[in-house]
Amino acid sequence: MLRIILPVAGGLVVALAAWFVISIGPRNLIGMLRYDRRHEGTLKLGDRAPDVDLVALDGSGAVRLLSRSRSRPLVLVFGSFT
Repeated sequence: MLRIILPVAGGLVVALAAWFVISIGPRNLIGMLRYDRRHEGTLKLGDRAPDVDLVALDGSGAVRLLSRSRSRPLVLVFGSFT
């Protein structure tokens, strides 16, 4: 009886894992395992934005973030507009 139950249970586990990988895509699974290392940041509301280099929209070069808006508030919007 045990000789039948173990292979069936093992096959079920393998089938379930295969279904999971197929349903979310293998690239997404690898990406989640490899790159998802998020952590809580240290910035708080009202803190000054860190000065970083960003690539210009036309690709002409780098632009310092804080060199553009010394006297005005700075708002960063991240999202997809497609």
